[in-house]
Amino acid sequence: MSLRLHDSQTRQVRDFEPVTPGCVGIYVCGATPQSGPHLGHVRAQVAFDVLRRWLSASGYEVTYVRNVTDIDDKILVKSDEAGRPWWAHAYFYEQEFTRAYDALNILRPTYEPRATGHATEMVELIQRLIDAGHAYVAADGSGDVYFDVRSWPSYGELTHQRIDEMEPAADADPSARKKDPRDFALWKGAKPGEPGTAAWPTPWGRGRPGWHIECSAMATRYLGAEFDIHGGGLDLRFPHHENEQAQSRAAGDGFARFWLHNAWVVAAGEKMSKSLGNTLSLDVLLKDYRPVVVRYLLSAPHYRSNIEISEDSLAEARAAFERIEGFAHRAAERLGDAGAGAGEVTEVPAEFRAAMDDDLGTPAALAAVHDWVTRGNRALAEGDATAVAQALGAVRAMTQVLGIDPLDAHWDGGGVASHGPQGRLREALDQLVRAELDARAAARKERDFAAADAIRDRLTAAGVQVEDTADGARWSLVAPEESS
Repeated sequence: MSLRLHDSQTRQVRDFEPVTPGCVGIYVCGATPQSGPHLGHVRAQVAFDVLRRWLSASGYEVTYVRNVTDIDDKILVKSDEAGRPWWAHAYFYEQEFTRAYDALNILRPTYEPRATGHATEMVELIQRLIDAGHAYVAADGSGDVYFDVRSWPSYGELTHQRIDEMEPAADADPSARKKDPRDFALWKGAKPGEPGTAAWPTPWGRGRPGWHIECSAMATRYLGAEFDIHGGGLDLRFPHHENEQAQSRAAGDGFARFWLHNAWVVAAGEKMSKSLGNTLSLDVLLKDYRPVVVRYLLSAPHYRSNIEISEDSLAEARAAFERIEGFAHRAAERLGDAGAGAGEVTEVPAEFRAAMDDDLGTPAALAAVHDWVTRGNRALAEGDATAVAQALGAVRAMTQVLGIDPLDAHWDGGGVASHGPQGRLREALDQLVRAELDARAAARKERDFAAADAIRDRLTAAGVQVEDTADGARWSLVAPEESS
């Protein structure tokens, strides 16, 4: 089966055919850095990172563009409240987003354009729309430019709405400037009280871009007039993506062939709301949970399904990942130098491929991962090195696509995560457990089996599973319910 994806516009799962055979262009709406990232932001980026990884694993050459909206009404307001220049405020939080993406092993984009660097392309696109009769300059001399929604008969086609049923666009004083309340701003003339640095010269006077025109200009700049996939959160379908498509196609561009939208992250339970806040701050969450566990949780449901964040769902994600991780470490240790090489496979199992080709079916894909972990653990128990190597290779191939490979340097030494608090904690834990195992080995050598058993019981109570092998004792973490 070839790759099939759910297109939000047609509301159907369709066969994916790229514009250029063998190549895929993806545009994903990135951060508006007015404040720090929350789980809703990173859920979208994890979802489309998995898409990107799967396309690459399937042999496509992927160009992945993720923008930064670094000029925006909210940024101007928030920066003023913080008492610092808008551009400094935006850059500060842009770095916060970058650190969050890195922590969760989200691949860096091929290009990450900022809106402020593409005013020229925006002005050119707006002029094309004016010349085509789909945009107009406000008659009051404000310098505002609006898209004329009634000039474009297909307006509303992405979200299947009729113009008369839509709410007015979110612009101040629409009656004085607009032909129709639903007309949306392409360009905003400079207003009294706004920083002079937040304006660019145009044929209509100094001003700054509207939100929607930024993405249309940047997407076509890096991917061409027609490209394969536009992604983003479900909350962006209207008005943002609807307006992007309307203005781009009204200007004569084919724009995106597929629209993919991920669902929301919702908090469950009063306790989680109190501990994380209404925005589910990622910084707060990562104080208690490893980044790879958070990524597992964000990857496990289908990207079009809501994710419920609770202590229970986080505990389940941690237990599930640690089961994969425990097998991977035991297998790599058993195989020795061959362990790393055993994971270097180019083909994922057929059941995993079928799941991912079916609109990125990560629940079924993870079921395949856990099935192979079970096979691998059975092979470890039976001492079948060939089967262990096969299972480890399959598990690593699949988890690499999902971005959660336990033996990836990012999670397991040498990567961003290993040098942070979680990496240092694992190193400290390893030293402490090794000391206990050495003491246990010494007690057994002295035939003090009561002391040896006491050490093992102490480790088991702490959630550390000890496995005695011909090469010595090995340890791994187990889920709380497994150690009780």
